[in-house]
Amino acid sequence: MADEMEKPKSKRVFVNHVDQYQGKNIGKYLSRCVVGSSLEEPEEEDDAMSTTSSIPLINKEGCYEVVGTLKDREAPKPDYVKEIIQFENKDQLYEHLVECDVILYDITEDPDQIDEAVWAVSEIHSDLDKIEKPKMFILISTVMTWAKSKPLDPDDPEIPFTEDDYRRRKPHPNNKEHISAEKTVIKMGKTNKAKLVTYVVASGLTYGAEENIFHYLFKSAWHNAPQLLCFGNGQNVIPTIHIKDLAGVIQNIADSRPKVRYLIAKDDAQNTLEEIVKAVSQNLGTGKVKMITKEEALLSKDIEQSDFDQLLVNLRMDAVNVKENMRVNWAAETGLVENIQQIIKEYKDSRRLQPLRVCVVGPPASGKSTVVQQLCEFYKLHHIKIKDVIDEAMDNLTTTARRADSEDQEEEDGKAQDAQDLIDRINEGKDQTTGRLEDQHVIQFFKDKLLSMSCQNQGFIIDGFPKTIEQAKELFASEDDEEPEEAAKAGSYNKLLMPEFVFNLESNDDFLHNRVMNLPESVVNGTHNTEEGLIRRLDQYRSINNEDETVLNYFDEIEFHPEKVDVTKDDSHMMKDTVEKLKKVIGAPRNYGPTAEELEEMKRVEEEAHLKHETEERQERERREAEESALRKQRQEEWTQRLNEVKREEYELLEAQSIPLRNYLMKHVMPTLTQGLIDCCKTRPDDPIDALAEYLFQNNPQVD
Repeated sequence: MADEMEKPKSKRVFVNHVDQYQGKNIGKYLSRCVVGSSLEEPEEEDDAMSTTSSIPLINKEGCYEVVGTLKDREAPKPDYVKEIIQFENKDQLYEHLVECDVILYDITEDPDQIDEAVWAVSEIHSDLDKIEKPKMFILISTVMTWAKSKPLDPDDPEIPFTEDDYRRRKPHPNNKEHISAEKTVIKMGKTNKAKLVTYVVASGLTYGAEENIFHYLFKSAWHNAPQLLCFGNGQNVIPTIHIKDLAGVIQNIADSRPKVRYLIAKDDAQNTLEEIVKAVSQNLGTGKVKMITKEEALLSKDIEQSDFDQLLVNLRMDAVNVKENMRVNWAAETGLVENIQQIIKEYKDSRRLQPLRVCVVGPPASGKSTVVQQLCEFYKLHHIKIKDVIDEAMDNLTTTARRADSEDQEEEDGKAQDAQDLIDRINEGKDQTTGRLEDQHVIQFFKDKLLSMSCQNQGFIIDGFPKTIEQAKELFASEDDEEPEEAAKAGSYNKLLMPEFVFNLESNDDFLHNRVMNLPESVVNGTHNTEEGLIRRLDQYRSINNEDETVLNYFDEIEFHPEKVDVTKDDSHMMKDTVEKLKKVIGAPRNYGPTAEELEEMKRVEEEAHLKHETEERQERERREAEESALRKQRQEEWTQRLNEVKREEYELLEAQSIPLRNYLMKHVMPTLTQGLIDCCKTRPDDPIDALAEYLFQNNPQVD
């Protein structure tokens, strides 16, 4: 009873580079696995668990404690990691490693980790006498160490390799360091198995979650590439394994300490490269595949040499030990191709690439297309307009119908005939409705467009459709419901088509008339946005959408409440204010973000704008300085002119005031003073001042 009541004991496991694809997913998996749980019989609820959620969502007591290193030392600590090891030298790292029960090194993603892994196992091996607790060292290597192995039977090259053949393996020329590390790890585990046990896991190419080596395929398909590229002839068999299944194998090794030291980890599939590329293309892209030569593939910027080597490997392998002796809660036991729908869902969920579906309705000329166009550019969505949908559908039908004359295949003939029959029915309906396409065909065209892979990948914004409640019921009706009316009442709808956000641009008739009247003639030409066209369309819109029944009622009935936006107060250029309001409601984009080319273009535009701003500032500064300099010069001239005028006036005033004084002096003073000075000059007395004073006193005319 005491043993039964004892709480499960956790173990400390080291995982290198927990911020990279494999380290992150394996570390996350182990952090939610109870130690020893793989040795127990799976519970019934585990059988019912979705393969996409094979990792428990809640950490249980007794789970593995994950510690690890980061490749990007500036990256934040992941939630599932108990401790991030920061070290300046290997001695500091070693101190942390010896505290762990399980040391896990993945050398498949970063070749620089090979030397560190070999050093770690060698150091632990050399210190076995000092180590008290037993250690387990697991090396995750790659099947590329088998890439050049000779077939077991030259006459039957399809016989798969198993773990028993690992001594016969021959590596790819670029993976010799990997096989050397494998041999070292196996060798170190043979000395003292009670203290140190080592394992090598030859992992197939991993996939799942946000994808690893196959990410270039998923990304190209999601971005609606016309065709996915397949290297070479595509007939090479690639060993693969889901990343969660690889983590499950690691869990089993940590729990059970298997006797076999070299293990192959791969799923049951023997898929060729062509089969994988086709599966991704058909389920996520256009369905088209293009074969290119190896030389052409090497010119691609999206794939590195090491990934290219792995994608061209041709190996048939069988993970006998994993299948027979381990309890792995398989996420994709039958391989990538068989589980492609689940893999695509994981890929979209992990990278948050969920489609964004929006519908914008409102009266004619309310600015729907102006707003939708800007939203589509910002969110990188598909702009769905009635005219474009109809034109595209009719072009496709016409193209398909023409194949009846050029194709001999029976299947193509059937499609061509069906297309021609539909064209005939459409034309017949137009004759009865004065050239107008019947709603049933418009609805079908819309459904086909919205269900297309491109719209289901990125998402879409429907511009001004549906116009009536009946059209809404038919367009968004669930495929399982026969009657759209009953479906709306029951609240069921097609989840692949139903918009997440519905916006109604509200405005009065006067505003709409003024808006159309103020539109440039170049914008109005060739459209319905003329005064006569607006009156006709507006009358039709108001008659269809009366107070009791509008297209918005349909969304209200199924609990998708439209967001009403008053555009009458928006006088901004290109309705920027309304666009910003809608962006706040919709939230952040759900895509990869800007591409490298777009980032470069954004940087260039930003630099140009910054340079332009600096140039304008400099020109404005120079203009102000020139104006200030001219003003100073003008004021200086004015001040100088005024000063000269003041001086002249002062001079003239002094001149005018000095005339009586000069006359007085010339008459009464200067004659006597002049004669006195002449006399002083002649006699040159010792004290000329006294002599002059004596002279003036004696010769004062008034005294006489």
